[in-house]
Amino acid sequence: MSEAVLETKNMHMAFGGLVIFEAIDFSLRRGDRHAIIGPNGAGKTTFINLVTGLLKPRAGEIWFDGRNVTQDTPQQRVKAGLVRTFQINSLFKALNPLESVMLALLEREGRSKPSLRTVAQEKPLIDEAMALLDRFGLAGDAFSITDALAYGKQRLLEVVLALALKPKVLLLDEPAAGLSTQQGHEVFAKLADLPGETAILFIEHDMNLVFQYADIVSVFAAGSMVLQDTPENVRASPRVREVYLGA
Repeated sequence: MSEAVLETKNMHMAFGGLVIFEAIDFSLRRGDRHAIIGPNGAGKTTFINLVTGLLKPRAGEIWFDGRNVTQDTPQQRVKAGLVRTFQINSLFKALNPLESVMLALLEREGRSKPSLRTVAQEKPLIDEAMALLDRFGLAGDAFSITDALAYGKQRLLEVVLALALKPKVLLLDEPAAGLSTQQGHEVFAKLADLPGETAILFIEHDMNLVFQYADIVSVFAAGSMVLQDTPENVRASPRVREVYLGA
């Protein structure tokens, strides 16, 4: 078993008197494709918000790449390699995909205020941006306005922007939301081809996608993690059927 790249230890979260989690111990191994499932209200997105720093736990610790990051800002976690996408697109709708990816690459390189002239001279980064777009079938749309792209392509572009930051862990909040079954499989097929050193943690309601593409599945319900195991064992678990999958 490979070492953990992301862990939570005895994590507790509450909003006022409403307890979301109690003593959550979670582990994501390097290179794993790890799904989080559970009924609505189980705290799945809250969990992602906690590990990315958008929320602070009431108690417990969050460890990333061997370091306690509980008090780190979201920006510090991104720079360390913990990168996420959101359930609702957060794209630069007026830019084209190449411009958007170039902005992400320049941010990664610590150059957040480039001029048009300097961007035009960045041939290695332009080549890297085009290669990323091509990997996800978007090279032909590199110069199209993002807002005019089909919704499925916008979802793919959001993943490309996250990958431009070279994450050690890529967090995806329902990447197939709003997509057809075929489009959802296309997105996950692209993700399955990512380099093995990139761990992927994703929330997903489509169990066909979960059981086809995940190595490990964590099941959240009623303020706790019911089970963290292989898809086969999760599917066969009477407890999981009871709290989420049904009979």
